[in-house]
Amino acid sequence: MPFEQHRVKLLKLIDDAMELFENDERYENFHLDGQTIVLDDYLEIKPENAEQVKKHIAAGHFHVGPWYILQDEFLTSGESNVRNLLVGRQEAKKYGDLCRVGYFPDAFGNAGQMPQLLKQAGMEAIVFGRGVKPVGFNNQTLGGEYESAYSEMIWESPDGSSLPGILFANWYNNGSEIPVEKEAARKYWDERLAKAEKYAGTSQLLFMNGCDHQPVQKDLGEALQTARELYPEIDFIHSDFETYVQAVKEELKPEVSHVQGELTSQETDGCWTLVNTTSSRIDLKVRNRECETQLENRAEPLGVMAACYGMEYPRDLLRYSWKTLMQNHPHDSICGCSVDAVNREMKTRFDKSFQTAEVLCGEALTFLAEKADTSTCQKEEKSSCVPFVAFNTSGWERSGVVRTVLELERSCEGGLQAAYESRKKLIPGDYCVKDAHGNPVDARCEDLGVRFDYDLPDDRFRDPYMARNIAVTMEAADVPAFGCGVYYLQYRMMEADEAGQNTGDSKVTEAMKQVETAEAFMENQYLKVQIHEDGTYSITNCSSGHCYERLGWYEETGDIGNEYIYVQAKGDTYTTKGVKAEIRLMEKSAYRTSYEIRHQLEVPACADETFQEEKAGMKALFERTAGRSSERTTLSLVTRLTLERSGRGLQVETEIDNTAKDHRIRVMLPTGLRADSHYADSNFEVVKRRNHHGEAWKNPSGCEHQQNFVAMQDEKDGLLAANFGLYEYEVLPEQENTIAVTLLRCIGEMGDWGVFPTPEAQLPGKHKVRYEIVPYEAQHMSRAFQEGYQFQNSLMTVQTTVHPGSGELSLGLLHWEGEGLQLTGCKCAEEGQDVILRFVNQTEEAVTLHLEKESWFSGMYQSNVIEQRQTKISAAKTQDGKVFFGALIRPHEIATFDLTCEDQSLV
Repeated sequence: MPFEQHRVKLLKLIDDAMELFENDERYENFHLDGQTIVLDDYLEIKPENAEQVKKHIAAGHFHVGPWYILQDEFLTSGESNVRNLLVGRQEAKKYGDLCRVGYFPDAFGNAGQMPQLLKQAGMEAIVFGRGVKPVGFNNQTLGGEYESAYSEMIWESPDGSSLPGILFANWYNNGSEIPVEKEAARKYWDERLAKAEKYAGTSQLLFMNGCDHQPVQKDLGEALQTARELYPEIDFIHSDFETYVQAVKEELKPEVSHVQGELTSQETDGCWTLVNTTSSRIDLKVRNRECETQLENRAEPLGVMAACYGMEYPRDLLRYSWKTLMQNHPHDSICGCSVDAVNREMKTRFDKSFQTAEVLCGEALTFLAEKADTSTCQKEEKSSCVPFVAFNTSGWERSGVVRTVLELERSCEGGLQAAYESRKKLIPGDYCVKDAHGNPVDARCEDLGVRFDYDLPDDRFRDPYMARNIAVTMEAADVPAFGCGVYYLQYRMMEADEAGQNTGDSKVTEAMKQVETAEAFMENQYLKVQIHEDGTYSITNCSSGHCYERLGWYEETGDIGNEYIYVQAKGDTYTTKGVKAEIRLMEKSAYRTSYEIRHQLEVPACADETFQEEKAGMKALFERTAGRSSERTTLSLVTRLTLERSGRGLQVETEIDNTAKDHRIRVMLPTGLRADSHYADSNFEVVKRRNHHGEAWKNPSGCEHQQNFVAMQDEKDGLLAANFGLYEYEVLPEQENTIAVTLLRCIGEMGDWGVFPTPEAQLPGKHKVRYEIVPYEAQHMSRAFQEGYQFQNSLMTVQTTVHPGSGELSLGLLHWEGEGLQLTGCKCAEEGQDVILRFVNQTEEAVTLHLEKESWFSGMYQSNVIEQRQTKISAAKTQDGKVFFGALIRPHEIATFDLTCEDQSLV
């Protein structure tokens, strides 16, 4: 159901629970699902009950947090998970108290760094419902890495951090609807107690009294009294998680199982991992990545940079944008396994979050550009100049192609209509783009005509105007981390008759033509790319000479599953392999080359009629026999390959005009590498996974989760596939170790416990997705990972004026070293002026972080993920007089640092 329909049920549930607290002393506890948003949603409708809610939290009746929402751990970034904890803690403490138990009742697998994350946040244990296969005491022999003899275990992160883990071996509703009548109660408890004892490693047997959509059991006090009478040897307690966890910890046996890393049901038959939620509603997945990037990679770092120069850090608006985004992160939301009405609501929330972050980025960019030194932008005779600035908010120096739209000759003189006519008569030309040192820069300048726009100043009424718009495309080279590069456009305004045929291109050759495949070739200092007749392409790593042959063909198959699970329909698989493509050179300039490849692929229009009957009758997924329709439709696949001058990877954009239903489209990257394992980016770790699943695996599909990239390598060479919002991949060992990345999956039902049609999940129409293919040498794996992370973000540009400014921005505001470290977060602290930096060590070795002392901060502490200072970091001076802080980061450690900024500023 949509949110508001569910909320009506929520109001009654909270009211009923509080009524029981008031009137039945036997009813002692209610766990609010590990998330605080429940109370926000309740009190938005019933604010008059706020004090009553707080009273019951203080009395230990309601148990709140630690999360803001119950997220999917694999489809939300590491920084999103940290924000989830930070907001959850703040909200819980606002209401009264915090439950110190990590709670994942129904997460579709659990990320490997959760024990480390939650231990740093002060949690006592983790309770979860999926990922580990319990085998039961005296039931069968332990045979797998991800099996546990008991429902209680120790769960350990790759860095060695561990917490007690409690598995809902009999699911999270094993104590719901407890009978009051004795005979019914005896039958109920005989069965439930036996099941719990089968897996329990202590005398504490956990029963969960509730489930999805279930109201409060108002006669629970009577039901427990009946149980006590029937089983006097058993102490039935209406408990809470913290009390239960403490009792379990006191009894944990030394032989309890230890499980390490991610828990994704690796030792099961693979049919119910629900991993294919990573490809349901890919449009929402891509939009989520856009929003996360806008916040954690842009708005927050820009806010920090601007704060260094005296601008107030927009903490409240960032918090609002994060909270709005996280309202789309519950696992049934971001996983795309909900009805269409829920997904429509998500689009609005994404827009609200993005719009807020976009404004914050724009304000910070404008402010910072005013602090940059643009004084070298000097008018020459009969010409004008407009400065603009490229900013880099990644953790590394980078180069990249940017496109910025500059406004020339603003005017509202004589009114907007007159200003429009006057601007039309003046044509800019004789363009020349230069860097801050006056060196010409290869660029393309495109006249976009006269356009209307407006300002909303802080000190006066709105300011509408007309201006000539010029789009400048160029490479911004070697822009420092947390710094900028300054450029300017020189031009001359001419009367229309004088301008003539002046194209205004500055040292650029543009080409757009259909080519023969022998001509379809690109290269730079790192890569050579040959495009073949069928649209596949071979990439050679110039450094090693290794060539990856015929990458990038598309596979289309039928899907008779649902939003949770992919099930391949009977029938043919359709591919573009060997099918002649239309290949066109779109751009050949000094800074990049781009080709367009067009395929027309005829496929079945949908599943056959049997599928509709199987869905309506709720036939079990893996018993379905439907095939594909005899009706045909044509899919249009347009691929754009781009190789930038400084690019270490081939950038790919695929546009799919989807006219079919009940199907899946993947891009196939045959690596040809001899390897038994591969690497996949996940939350705060790069996971090493086997190419083959275990012996128990029966599912024909072997898809996996990824965050930013998947990579495979042998002893010498490797291939990395970065993605933007494409979270599903599969390694196919029998097909040259092909990496298959899902680009689109279209299904017409939600699935789960009923018949819920989702026609909008068929995703008709055009969809654009982006990915990058990066060959690398095995010895430079960390550098390839860096490329995968940088693919998520890009340089940002902003127009400014001519003025003196700080040279520090052009040098970068942060300088650090540490091979194998990834900078995941840069933000101001939740309280105070300090700056928070977060790194993760992606290697198997300890790495020392060297952070240069900058003028805008005075000291450095190691903190934890909830921003509590732990250890002061000492500094040392080098021979050249620079001061560095040094911190040893353990293998796979999530290391958060607090840079003290009191009374420090670049103002």
